[in-house]
Amino acid sequence: MKKLTIATRGSKLALWQSNHIKALIESHFADLQVELKIIITSGDKILDAPLAKIGGKGLFLKEIEECMLRGEAQMAVHSLKDVPTVMPEGLVLSAITTREDVRDAMLSDNYSDIVSLPQGAVVGTSSLRRRMQLLELRPDLIIKDLRGNVDTRIRKLKEGEFDAIILAAAGINRLGLRDSVSHFYPITLDEMLPAMGQGALGIETTTEPWVLEIAAFLDDKDSRIETTIERGFVDTLQGGCQVPIGVSARVQENGEVVVRSTLGLPDGSEAMGEEITVPKDQTAGVGEAMAARLIDQGALELLRRAEAMANEG
Repeated sequence: MKKLTIATRGSKLALWQSNHIKALIESHFADLQVELKIIITSGDKILDAPLAKIGGKGLFLKEIEECMLRGEAQMAVHSLKDVPTVMPEGLVLSAITTREDVRDAMLSDNYSDIVSLPQGAVVGTSSLRRRMQLLELRPDLIIKDLRGNVDTRIRKLKEGEFDAIILAAAGINRLGLRDSVSHFYPITLDEMLPAMGQGALGIETTTEPWVLEIAAFLDDKDSRIETTIERGFVDTLQGGCQVPIGVSARVQENGEVVVRSTLGLPDGSEAMGEEITVPKDQTAGVGEAMAARLIDQGALELLRRAEAMANEG
């Protein structure tokens, strides 16, 4: 029996995601044995510094990718929003799964949504993108850095360190944690645009034909369209988690795709963005073109200032 090894982080969410894909593969390929190989990454070890300052979300992938390149695993399952737009030589983003909820969510035991937070409320997030959009909506809020796995973040909320915390809705849904707090508020896209690829799982594999064949059935066409636009937008701006960028492409039932973007300074004092609608069969290069228009309006200079501001904070 042929064996496929999936390299994964050991967090609850990473294990849920990897076991979910393992189950799908086993149900589709009866003659295949699938096992998980747990890897402790640099991002898991460094918990006392903001991601933007220690190298970004790539820290959660480095050791996993090295494991695959050594031939110890053939596949990895990532939250797509954590996957850089450029893949290492020898590895490929071979599938993008059907998306869960793409939105961010506010969790609180006392307040039902962003509007109801009191003046000067303390909100936890490690994301510059979330920080920027929160402060655009509510300049009075105090935003404090929040690291750790989902359970750790919720525990810090429960212990009173924060009035509210912001997490990806998809992770909370996958782990069944909506009832762990009194108020779970999916933040509307009018209030906060997500990270590129949020809500989708990215299946990274080696380039061996038998592995690519296994991964192919996991690929969702609409998710691929949406996230290709989003990743093209961020790639053209050369923006990782060191700068605040939100982007959302959503395939509509009428065959159109609505694309929205925002970028600016972490303190919410300046921002720019765009919204366009394109036919589903004409999406090639749309993200790149949107980014190019914003670059013409000064986006790169704004992001340069954003990065400098983040490094000072």
